[in-house]
Amino acid sequence: MDLHLKGKVIVVTGGAKGIGGAICEGLREEGAVPVIIDKDEEASHSILKKLDLGDQLYKPIIADLSKPENCRKAVEEVNVQFPEIHGLVNNAGVNDGIGLEKGDPDQFIASLQKNLIQVYSITHYLLPALKSSSGPIVNIASKTAVTGQGGTSGYIASKGGVLSLTREWAVELLPYSIRVNAVVPAEVYTPLYQHYLSTFPDPAKARKQIESKIPFQKRMTLSSEIADTVVFLLSDRSSHTTGQFIFPDGGYTHLDRAIS
Repeated sequence: MDLHLKGKVIVVTGGAKGIGGAICEGLREEGAVPVIIDKDEEASHSILKKLDLGDQLYKPIIADLSKPENCRKAVEEVNVQFPEIHGLVNNAGVNDGIGLEKGDPDQFIASLQKNLIQVYSITHYLLPALKSSSGPIVNIASKTAVTGQGGTSGYIASKGGVLSLTREWAVELLPYSIRVNAVVPAEVYTPLYQHYLSTFPDPAKARKQIESKIPFQKRMTLSSEIADTVVFLLSDRSSHTTGQFIFPDGGYTHLDRAIS
């Protein structure tokens, strides 16, 4: 299926690695030009080289998006390099473990800045370009916003906010024909998740226990499977889909995990 994304310029925050990196690779496979905004300079240059953009080579935007001013400057850099923007993926964020009991209001606010305020800020500053192209927005949330996790109030509140903003923006941006959807990953096998598993005494056993609770095929979701969903939502093949939460998670969030 041709997704009609050839030559489309798509901004991807946190696009240097993990799910963001997979999204950039998926976009490139469809002929799109993923524009990376990430704070990891080395990883940004590494994936840019891997994407092999040829004559469309550009400088990745290196920015810590936890500060709104940095978001504004990042978007200015994007606008200097590209006259048109055709879509946005709000992927950047980190599960920083700022809880209610083991945390404090200042840490909670900092977590919101890293995981929610930056989503609003990037989208706000990029909106004029998106209005011009009717460019779709895909927000990356987390199943934890629906299920809870424990010990990570800042991240959960942020991802819950991302889901709410998805519905709110889908309404607000109707006059500009901008579609806004959210993809909600659950257990995705990324390098970061691999590092998390390494903290267990027996990583292989820990992984097996986690996968045993994933109803479909008893395995973790691949980053590429998240990317496929995101890329589809960015394409005009999903031209009448907006305000939706999509769960490519092997049934983890909504099916009974007691299924044998």
